[in-house]
Amino acid sequence: MDHAFWHQRWRDNLIGFHQEAVNPHLERHWERLGVKPDATVFVPLCGKSLDMVWLAERYHVLGVELSPKAVEHFFQEQGLSPARSNDWPFMICEAEGVALYCGDFFALKPEHTAGIAAIYDRAALIALPPALRLRYADKLTGLAPAGTVMLLVTMEYEQAQMDGPPFSVESAEVETLFSDGWRIESLQHDSILEREPRFRERGLTRLAEHIYLLVRR
Repeated sequence: MDHAFWHQRWRDNLIGFHQEAVNPHLERHWERLGVKPDATVFVPLCGKSLDMVWLAERYHVLGVELSPKAVEHFFQEQGLSPARSNDWPFMICEAEGVALYCGDFFALKPEHTAGIAAIYDRAALIALPPALRLRYADKLTGLAPAGTVMLLVTMEYEQAQMDGPPFSVESAEVETLFSDGWRIESLQHDSILEREPRFRERGLTRLAEHIYLLVRR
């Protein structure tokens, strides 16, 4: 993962991936996962996502984020003063049921995520170039205990028409990345180009979102 690239994006506030409202797919599909109250939900590459606020109203949230600025902004924008601790190589900030590990996702160990019941990935897989996606999927699989459920949101478009991130991840690649360790169910597949003018302006002629439910075997 190109640390310098992401640190620069946050320094320059080039965070078009950040949504100013809770993602509608989270609200629409989360119940399908059957996550019990007070379980722990893992959010990889979490940024300062408001989806964590929605999740924290129902569960414990464990996030990992490379950028200290993103972690700082999350708690500031929620009016929280987190307790801080260190678990090398991570700085950990915790408040109101949310624990954010500031550091490299790939440095996580299974003991960090041993207690999770679910994973929410809206913008992690699609943030990574092809060369890193297999490594990410393998790492995530290794971090997820058997029975872990995941809500995964991907984007699909003609990759030659636009440089990522976000990158296009077609359904065949999701199968390749996760079929060995997970059961995969497609929940929704919609064309969204008409309501995404910024992507049309970048030259896309096709844009879809695909939502999956995965269960760790």
